[in-house]
Amino acid sequence: MSRIGKLPIKIPANVEVEINKGVARVKGPKGELKTNVSLEMQFERENDHLSVKRPSDGIKHRSLHGLTRTLINNMVLGVTEGFQKNLEINGVGFKAEKRGKGLLLSLGYSHTIFFVPPDGININTPVPTKIEVNGIDKVLVGEVAAKIRSYRPPEPYKGKGVRYEGEMVRRKAGKTAG
Repeated sequence: MSRIGKLPIKIPANVEVEINKGVARVKGPKGELKTNVSLEMQFERENDHLSVKRPSDGIKHRSLHGLTRTLINNMVLGVTEGFQKNLEINGVGFKAEKRGKGLLLSLGYSHTIFFVPPDGININTPVPTKIEVNGIDKVLVGEVAAKIRSYRPPEPYKGKGVRYEGEMVRRKAGKTAG
């Protein structure tokens, strides 16, 4: 039995979970999410807990078991608490600035980059070298953070660029004079 799949999902009182015809809908105080789930998985609801059961121990059902449970649990966490990714900017003259709904990035290129996030994502810059990406969809928050990081990933010699908070960049030694 899957260690992740067999864990019950705790559903808070202010969250509605509805699963029918392969579509899971979760509605809570921060918004509403929906995703496709396998029709073969079975769901049992007891009071404030939802359990995911698999029909057999086949390799396909074993792999879907933990995935289905994690997707629904992330949706419940998203509509109650939300998700956040933090990015740091390192480099002389590198900075970020919030302009309206978008983000203006100065990353050492000859031009600035204006990034407009998709709907459901909020971007904040508490200081010019930090970026906070917030939203209720965990996958979308991760994709937006990865897109911002891709504009100038950290380089290995001086460590300049955009990195995740707490990310360790493997540094290389530079050239040495003989």
